[in-house]
Amino acid sequence: MNEADGAKGGGAKIENVSRLKGADAFKTHLTLTVGLALCAGAFWFELGRAVRGNGLSWAYVFEWPLLGLFAIYMWWKLLHPGTVNKRRHRARPPIAPEYEGMLAAWQDHQRELEATWRTEEGEDSRPPDNHDDPTRDPE
Repeated sequence: MNEADGAKGGGAKIENVSRLKGADAFKTHLTLTVGLALCAGAFWFELGRAVRGNGLSWAYVFEWPLLGLFAIYMWWKLLHPGTVNKRRHRARPPIAPEYEGMLAAWQDHQRELEATWRTEEGEDSRPPDNHDDPTRDPE
């Protein structure tokens, strides 16, 4: 499927990227396991402090599980590279009839400005005098 087909169908292009295997996958699993163990330990520690009266620890009680969920999400993304959201993009709504000619008018105006600019540039394209250009050494 080429880019034009992907644009017509509205779907996202999925690249063929190999999944993690072998030692790389093992390291990723090990890192996730250690990270989740640390999140669980920190959660339990902060929960104990919060129950004993430390008000600030209640924020950490909710933060550590969220960090663990984020680690699981990133673990999934590392193990399955190249996957994209499979939702189809909505088609753009049609342009209101009173605005259809505005793009063509704007493009015509841009062409006129460019033609004017080129004409003015052609007249002023002569090299500057020595006294007009401070970077040139006087001869």
